[in-house]
Amino acid sequence: MKKTNKLIVVLSIIFCILAIGVMSYATSAGDVLSGLTGEGANVNTEGITNLGNSIVAVVRIVGIVVAVVILLVLGIKYMMGSAEEKAEYKKSMIPYIVGAVLIFASTTIVGVVYDMANALEQSSSGNK
Repeated sequence: MKKTNKLIVVLSIIFCILAIGVMSYATSAGDVLSGLTGEGANVNTEGITNLGNSIVAVVRIVGIVVAVVILLVLGIKYMMGSAEEKAEYKKSMIPYIVGAVLIFASTTIVGVVYDMANALEQSSSGNK
């Protein structure tokens, strides 16, 4: 079982590294969509933005609910456990806290990436 878990983790890390290395070069979403549809460069991307915002909101709400439930379960187990079990629960709380912080900060991270992409788009369109 441990070998399977290690294999999954290693494959996930390799996939993430490969996914980061793949870059897409485009001046704007409108240019990409107009190339696909054959229409002019005036493509409305508001629907895509609204869909992305909705997905991020749903993921954040579900993540917060799951994080709170897991915190309650870990807290109850910690209070009821023996000294050895409390040490184990403390070890398992570190990854939980890191994950909870990432979930709570996810919209901020997405917002920063979105602002950086907009800044790159504006700087590239200004250079033309």
